[in-house]
Amino acid sequence: MHTMKVRHITIFGVMLLLMTACDNASSKIGKSGTLTTEVVTSDDQPLFKFESEEHDFGIIEEGTVVTHEFVFTNAGKAPLVITSAQGSCGCTVPEYPRDPVMPGKKGVIKVSFDSSNRAGRQDKTVTLTANTIPNTKILKITSEVVSKKSSNQ
Repeated sequence: MHTMKVRHITIFGVMLLLMTACDNASSKIGKSGTLTTEVVTSDDQPLFKFESEEHDFGIIEEGTVVTHEFVFTNAGKAPLVITSAQGSCGCTVPEYPRDPVMPGKKGVIKVSFDSSNRAGRQDKTVTLTANTIPNTKILKITSEVVSKKSSNQ
């Protein structure tokens, strides 16, 4: 007797679940019988368009902190949201807009490079993560850092 009640309750639960699932699916079907779900294409997404994705600081003296502003436009049709900006090392520090950049508007990624204890050729990157396709963009900075010792001789 007890197992029969359990079966009836289980069957009732499954039927209730199926009816709810059918209800949810039918609510997505429009009056014409077609699905009303919108298809989002890459054309509808935000899009980075940088004036330049690379910057060479040239020859700088060790210990100098240099800064460059990478200017971009949101060339897409949706607000562009940058969720993070990460330098390839602690000497490369990016600053980025925390608010969405609306379609057609400009934004700036400010990158500072501290050349302390960095003599020689320097190739650094900043990786941006955003709601774009693809979701990452890499900016590059380069420089030739001259040691203070060799520039004083």
